[in-house]
Amino acid sequence: MALVNVRRDVSDPFYRYKMERLQTKIEGKGNGIKTVVVNLSSVAQSLARPGAYLIKYFGFELGAQTNIDPPDDRWIINGAHEASKLQELLDGFISKFVLCKKCKNPETDVHIKDGHILLDCKACGQRTEVDLRLKLSGFILKNVPKKTKKDKAERKAARKARQNGKNGDKENGDGSAGDDNSDQVSPNGDDPNIDIASDDDELTRRIKTEAQGIETKEVEVKDEEWAVDMSAEAVKARQQQLPGEFKQKLVLNGEDDDDEGEGGGNTAYDQLGTWIQEQAEEKGGIDKVDDIDIYVKAQELGIESKHKTIMVLVQTIFDENICTQIGKRAGMLKKMVSSERHEKALLGGTERLIGAHLKEHPDMLSKVVKILQIYYQHDLVSEEVVTKWGTKASKRYVDLSTSKKVRKAAEPFIKWLAEAEEEEDSDDEE
Repeated sequence: MALVNVRRDVSDPFYRYKMERLQTKIEGKGNGIKTVVVNLSSVAQSLARPGAYLIKYFGFELGAQTNIDPPDDRWIINGAHEASKLQELLDGFISKFVLCKKCKNPETDVHIKDGHILLDCKACGQRTEVDLRLKLSGFILKNVPKKTKKDKAERKAARKARQNGKNGDKENGDGSAGDDNSDQVSPNGDDPNIDIASDDDELTRRIKTEAQGIETKEVEVKDEEWAVDMSAEAVKARQQQLPGEFKQKLVLNGEDDDDEGEGGGNTAYDQLGTWIQEQAEEKGGIDKVDDIDIYVKAQELGIESKHKTIMVLVQTIFDENICTQIGKRAGMLKKMVSSERHEKALLGGTERLIGAHLKEHPDMLSKVVKILQIYYQHDLVSEEVVTKWGTKASKRYVDLSTSKKVRKAAEPFIKWLAEAEEEEDSDDEE
């Protein structure tokens, strides 16, 4: 089904917020004619709003009766209404009840407080009010949805992150963040002025500090039956099949090989990786290779939706400066990382990238927490996938020794996620 930008005035093809285009079906005749919005639930989910809000808004704007809680997921508006007309009305709903009034970002939560409807923006932190004179505002105030366990867990994690940032500020002694000087760099050599929240470094240090006092468990090693032979002889044999410099950098096999083979030197994945490297050399650096050009090339090769493509990208568009590079590539990656399998490929490719640079850049392990944190903040990995990946070392992506080192380095971030969940569970029991 066709996807459109949540803000249709934004033409950027890599705009991260997408939704399905509304699909309608006209049923009945005469006075009994009605319009069924086939995919309203999916669209509502993309906007993080109850379906009842959307259907009721359409009803108010069209002056038509609607059903606000269909047991069969058939959202109905009385009368015949074209999908294009509803799509235009949806733009109005998004502008009034979804977008942050300050940064125009759709990543907002609805909060009801003292008879006011507040939009809490998770992107810029601004809280803005919805106009209470709008007809739907009265409906929202009377129909506040119950908070789910997932909602509360997300709020808990957000509060913990903010508190960590505040505590870090207080430790500086002057009540202000200590990394405001643009000439400073973080201990691991990263530029602190990257495209993530300003308290990231404080949060990272806080996570590591809290994790020091916790007894760690031995990393469980699982030798999967499908694991690839990572012996020196086997790796060397496979690398000889790849062209030029690509032999030393890109490793494809080790994934579930259900498409285009194992990387025998001339697959579509090899071609994409080689092309990216050639473009980087031609333009004077990987950071100068344009996202759109990369995506178009993947489309030409017919692999833009494949999970293995993510592994190729991680190993070619990132290097030892990955922490400053992720934010710049997040739009493209968000478009291509569309399932748990893609998320696993992202983490697997990252593991291989770290392993490839460890010898020349031993500090790569100290960047693991920050890398995972940036991935998580850009919604490139989910809590479930990164937790499962972090608890079991495997020979699937790198040799066992490197896998254990990477996962050991990831423990502070995994523990931070677990603590947020445990606190939420204790709140529910109370």
